[in-house]
This record gives sequence, structure tokens and C-alpha cells, in this order.
Amino acid sequence: MPRSSEALIAAIAVERDRDAFRELFAEWAPRFKGFVVRRGVAPAQADDLVQDILLTVWRKADRYDAQRASAATWLFTIARNRMIDCLRREQRPTVELDDPALVPAEPAQAEAIETAQENERIRGALAALPDEQSVILQRAYFGGETLKGIALDLELPEGTVKSRVRLALQRLRTIAEGWDR
Repeated sequence: MPRSSEALIAAIAVERDRDAFRELFAEWAPRFKGFVVRRGVAPAQADDLVQDILLTVWRKADRYDAQRASAATWLFTIARNRMIDCLRREQRPTVELDDPALVPAEPAQAEAIETAQENERIRGALAALPDEQSVILQRAYFGGETLKGIALDLELPEGTVKSRVRLALQRLRTIAEGWDR
């Protein structure tokens, strides 16, 4: 004579009775499968979910209290909760840890980006200077020429070249102060 679900759960809880678990599985697995499929779980996933439900019953059998609920109520509560967990997992997007958007920039790469941005700001600042100052700064700082050599090449007094450099640097400082804001 088959045992009741309450007796099977008790045997699982107290004795870890595998035969009781087989009986419970045989009785309840088809019911659980129908239950979860009717509620939107794909038939292909239903078998895995049923196994998960019954594994939970195996692990939590000692928590069943016949005074609080019938075996069917307790079993279907477990089934419902596991099904909800499964459906929630499916709706959550999976995060791929190697997604380039999630990988922090390498320090060298970050420095290169920062340097490129700073160079762009400097080019913009140089473009804002009058040509006579910009040409001298570019030749002195980027071309590596001496102020005396620039003065000779442009046929200007060396003091004029130095004054233009001084004025250009003052303007660049003023422009650069705005970058920090």
C-alpha cells in the first residue's frame, strides 16, 4: 500500500530514506511538471526545474510541519517558489565579465587618453593666440629652436621674441586656469 505524502516527507526528513524519496518523486514529478508548464516554463526547462524542486524537498524535508499545512500545500509552495526563481533568472540579463564596457581601462591606456585630450586642449589654446606669438611658441617648444635663432630667422630683435613668448605664456596660463573648472 502506498504511503501518504506526509509519511514520505517524514521518512525523508528523519531517516533520509531514498525509497521514500523515489515514491515521492514518482508521485509528484508529473504534477510539478504540469504545474510549471501551465505557468509559462518551457517544457525543455520543466524537467530540470522539477528535479530542482524535488531536490529542495529532499534538503528541506525536516522543515515540513503538518500542523501548519498539508503536504500538498507545502510541496506546491516549494514548486511555486522555485519556479518564480527560475523565471526571474531568465528575465535578468546575464552580465558578460569580458564585455569591453565593463573592463576598466589599462593605466597606460588611460594615461594615453588623458595625454591626447590634454594635447588637444593645448592645440586649441595655441590656436587662440595671435599668430605672431603662436609661431614663436611652436618653434621654441615643439621645434626645439632657441629664442636667439628664432629672432635671427624672423629678423626680429631678441627682446621682441622674448616679450612675445612671455605674453603667450601668460595667455596660455589664463586659458589653462579655465580647464580646471
